Parts: sequence; C-alpha cells; structure tokens
Amino acid sequence: MKFIPKLFFLLVLVFSLAQCKEDKKKTSETGSSPKVAEKSELVSDTANILVNKPDDLKTPEGMVWIPGGIFTQGAVPQDKMAMGHEKPAHKVAVDGFFMDITEVTNREFRKFVEETGYITVAEREIDWEEMKKQLPEGTPRPHDSIMQPGSLTFKKAKSSVPNLYDFSQWWQWTIGANWKHPNGPGSTIKGKDNHPVVQVAYEDALAYCDWAGRRLPTEAEWERAARGNKESTIYFWGDDLSVLSQMANTWEGEFPVDNTRTDGFELRALVKSYPPNDFSLYDIAGNVWEWTSDWYNTNYYDQVGSKNTILRNPMGAETPYNARDPYAREKVMKGGSFLCNESYCASYRISSRMATSMDSSLEHLGFRTVATADMLRANEN
Repeated sequence: MKFIPKLFFLLVLVFSLAQCKEDKKKTSETGSSPKVAEKSELVSDTANILVNKPDDLKTPEGMVWIPGGIFTQGAVPQDKMAMGHEKPAHKVAVDGFFMDITEVTNREFRKFVEETGYITVAEREIDWEEMKKQLPEGTPRPHDSIMQPGSLTFKKAKSSVPNLYDFSQWWQWTIGANWKHPNGPGSTIKGKDNHPVVQVAYEDALAYCDWAGRRLPTEAEWERAARGNKESTIYFWGDDLSVLSQMANTWEGEFPVDNTRTDGFELRALVKSYPPNDFSLYDIAGNVWEWTSDWYNTNYYDQVGSKNTILRNPMGAETPYNARDPYAREKVMKGGSFLCNESYCASYRISSRMATSMDSSLEHLGFRTVATADMLRANEN
C-alpha cells in the first residue's frame, strides 16, 4: 500500500473492509467489553410488543409499516459465508415502526440541502486538529495539497488481485468527490434523481433525519425489516443464490477487475430496480450500504448471545470498539452494495454487517430512515 492512500485511509477512518475476508474465527479480544446501550430493555411481557400499525396513524408518504415481533438476529445455521461478528444468532424483540420504502434519493437529499443550506462533511475543509484525536499519537500531518475536501471513490483494478485483504487496491482518495459528484469532479447526479444519495457521512444522515422528522434505524430494526416473513433464510428471498442477479445489484464477475453487469448495472442503480421483500422494501440487499444508529463493537454479539434473555428494541453496544482498529469510532452499516461479490464480501446476506467510521463518506454508502408511532404523534403536536 502506498504511503498517501494508506495515510488517508487512516485519516478519513475508512470502514474496515478487511472484515469482509475475516478468518471466520471467533475473536478473543476483550479490548472494550460492550455493555448494552442503556436505553435497551429486557422483554418482560411479549404481549406489550407493538405489532400492528395503530389505527390513529396514517402511513407517511414513501414509508411502510414494519410489524413488530420477536425474531432471530444474526447468521442462520446454513450460511457458509457468515462471519464471526454475525454470531451467535440471538432472539430480539422489536416494536413496529415505519420505514422508508427505498433508500433516500438524490432528489430527496437535494430538497433538504436547498431548504437548509446544509454542507456535507465531504464538502468541508478538513480539520486536522479534530482528526488526529482519533489517530495513533505521532501520525504525521499530510501535505496541504492532499488535505482538501473530498471522499473515497472506487477504481477498477487492471489485473487480478491476489490479495483481497488490501482494499487500497480498489479505493482511492478523490478531492472533490461528494454527494453531487459521487465519483469525483467529472461525475454528476444530473438525471439521477431516483438514485440513492451517497457520499453522506453519519453526521449528514442525522442532519437529514432531523429535518425530515425521522431517525436512522437501529441494527435490529433494520434486520427485522430486511428479513420480512422469512424466519431463517440467508437472503431476503430465500436461500437460492442462483437468482441473485434478478434480486439485487451486486458485483458479478471477477472482483475488482471485471463486472459482467448480468444484473443490469455496474455501479449504482436507481431505486426500485429489483423486486421488494415481504414488507415492500426495495434494495434491502445490494446497491448501496445503509447507515444504522448502532455502535460497532467486535464483541457485542458474543455478549448478547451469551445471555439467556431477549432484548426489546436493542440499541446496540454502549461503546464502540473494533479489534482491528481500536482508534476508530464506527457505526454498523447493513445491506451490502454494488461492490459485493461472493469471492470477497457476499454482504447481500440479511445478517451481514460492517463497521464504518462516522466521518466516512463513500460512493457505495447511503441510508434510509424510520419513524415510530410516538415520533409521529409528537410531530403532530
């Protein structure tokens, strides 16, 4: 890995894509014992779980009701691609909520920006003093020519990549890349109003949520919504991988050299290009990753799975910790993207999860929002 790309992967605190090829061994690190987030609660009476949509509420435009219930979160037994941080599977109770039918689109995000004047993280000057707080002591400051607003973009490799652990081979720091120019200065979202907005950092997604009267889903809510009525399948449509190109936008061919476009797209696809899941949610697999509100903690599933309890509306770990990058403060993202390939990532699986730094903005990461009954009632007052 060359010096500049490696340094910028540290500075921007990019997601730990190396996890995509993790050795499937159960982590033994105990660097940060993950207490469950304080607002999570144990189920004492399953009869109190909100399942059906309350009669006094109308479904917001562009959203759908996700019925509450108890489900199994995490990897299913027959999933041979499951990673260690998806295990053990554990029972979770989630109250019903509303969720966006699609990922937030360029059109929707543009309206937010036009009404608020918001400037995304990728468009702002880089604050070295703030950034170095999350880096190993002594990390040198890059040259001013590099310390300019931008983000990470994907680049194809010219030849086969023998080491898929080294993700610098297909990611590059691109000055001028942002939500309006997702692949760099020469790119545009003109004519792509119905494509998912990308190059949005966690802070950007939260700002949109505040404006829209929404919030980001928890990991448990996201997985409940993605699973639909499928109790124990690998994918939202079942266990049949042969229909992947008909169901999701992923990388088909040799990654990261050649994409055969069997599914119709090489990069991002407009929303609703593929069939929805049981709950009428589109692009719940592939296309772009989606932010959740949960801290990523390597040991969280181990802690929750070791207890003979069912958490209601869990909010994840109380503290972040990544055994591969202890300096990072990362959130969980779900759903996979157009870059997912069986040889490398296979994150179009329901239980798949990844860690991403809060200030990372990437050309394959977007979000969708949720709203609870209480939130909607409060907004009416």
